[in-house]
Amino acid sequence: MSEESQVLVIFPHPDDESFSSAGTLARYIDHGVPVTYACLTLGQMGRNLGNPPFATRETLPDIREKELENAMEAIGITDLRKMGLRDKTVEFEPHDEMDAMVQSLIDELHPSVIISFYPQFAVHPDHEATAEAVVRTVGRMPASERPRLQLVAFSNDAPEKLGAPDILNEISDYKEVKLRAFEAHSSQTGPFLKQLATPEVSGEAQSFLEVEPYWTYNFES
Repeated sequence: MSEESQVLVIFPHPDDESFSSAGTLARYIDHGVPVTYACLTLGQMGRNLGNPPFATRETLPDIREKELENAMEAIGITDLRKMGLRDKTVEFEPHDEMDAMVQSLIDELHPSVIISFYPQFAVHPDHEATAEAVVRTVGRMPASERPRLQLVAFSNDAPEKLGAPDILNEISDYKEVKLRAFEAHSSQTGPFLKQLATPEVSGEAQSFLEVEPYWTYNFES
């Protein structure tokens, strides 16, 4: 954990980081590793408006931006980059522009590890476009200079097709941090928070607060 020199997190939406990596990122920070989060959009087109609703289509962008900032405070991330893309349009961004954005972050930060999504196992079109840009860009770098890719695979068939996760970060010590980060995104996370609060919470839901799985990416030589 502490051997990393810089962690670069690239996800398209506010709350992607909290669902997948809040405990892992808080642990990196506790070990003195700098963490930068490049959030590509502000989640302007999120399906949920709160439960019960407290946002409108007009107010949701500002609400989600503030939720993102509150989640960063909960996790301990002080270097947040808002990259200014439009929610649900990342898949239509020109590849060269996406790749140039990723490369500029790498050139500036020299990360030892990048956390993002795994291509073809990320479920949402914005997730997939982000994953593909990260892999394309890192894949063009000389092998000796590539940051390690620590990738999130959300699709149900990931374990079958990718095998067991390469990394299982035990985050029980950061359960409260992850809950606070998740609660910060309240416009989107209300139903799942209610599920977590039920006495009969499922093992899958409970594991969300205990383990964060990742797959590494091996480029063909």
